[in-house]
Amino acid sequence: MVTGCGGFLGSEIVRQLLERGDRVTGISRQEYPDLVRLGMQHCRGDLRDPNFVRRSIRECDSVVHTAAVAGVWGPWEHFYSINKLATDHVLAACKSNHISQCVFTSSPSVTFDGEHQRGVDETTPYAKHWLCHYPQTKALAEQAVLNAHAPGGLATLALRPHLIWGDDDPHLLPRILDRARSGRLRIVGDGNNVVDTVHVVNAAAAHLDAIDALASHPDTCGGQAYFIAQEEPVKCWDWIRQICKLGAAPPPTKRISYQAAYRIGSFLEAAYRITGRKTEPPMTRFVAAQLARDHYFSIESAKEKLGFRVRLSLDQGLERLGKAWKERG
Repeated sequence: MVTGCGGFLGSEIVRQLLERGDRVTGISRQEYPDLVRLGMQHCRGDLRDPNFVRRSIRECDSVVHTAAVAGVWGPWEHFYSINKLATDHVLAACKSNHISQCVFTSSPSVTFDGEHQRGVDETTPYAKHWLCHYPQTKALAEQAVLNAHAPGGLATLALRPHLIWGDDDPHLLPRILDRARSGRLRIVGDGNNVVDTVHVVNAAAAHLDAIDALASHPDTCGGQAYFIAQEEPVKCWDWIRQICKLGAAPPPTKRISYQAAYRIGSFLEAAYRITGRKTEPPMTRFVAAQLARDHYFSIESAKEKLGFRVRLSLDQGLERLGKAWKERG
């Protein structure tokens, strides 16, 4: 069972599971006929409805819970209801229906408080200072998932894939290109910060590795979180320039200091809250920190305990991306 089956990551997980011969049911709020044609069974509904979740999550061995709301702006209630309460409903349904495994898609941002993160591992504590609601609600959900791990009962773990990208990315890459083409993309900081990314093929494969690991040795891998990355950290702004080149967009040349971007983000957040504006501010404190700070991670634990390995290298992913974009014109 894959929640959020129609999302960028969720749909790739579904495809990989079907390709290896698994029987897959997807849960989402919208219809996804392409996945149904591939062989996925579909349950349409809202994970915030505990009765729907309890009825839908049954007769399966594993649940992969990818459904979430991402973003850096919006009311607390929106993020909390979808990221935390829906996760509680999934866990309750797993327990009441005697499901044996639950793999949760978390985020490295649960440990990010705006400071540099250089090769950190899973011993890094949760952030104490939150820059937006998304990482805080994901941290609460992750803790609920890990606390639910019960040897001999429901085995759980959490994956933290970082900056997922790929050919059909509807979020990160289109946003970069849109800002570059409109002249609104600025290099934040000195432009030398190093970050991890992960191609969607590798991020999805990590979930299959996690399912298999929980099935074979839940006592040694369960109840833990795992960073997932490409294992090829890149200079953030060099990688963005590559993306711009592949997308035929002008690379960013204008700069703004991290301190200035952070102050602007703080001011805009306050102004938007006071005026009640619903749209996302053009800069926030979280975005400023993500664009200027180092954030790359050790994936040794995922390799050791889950058997995770990178299937598609950075260069292969970029080549594949360029080819896909060229074919689409």
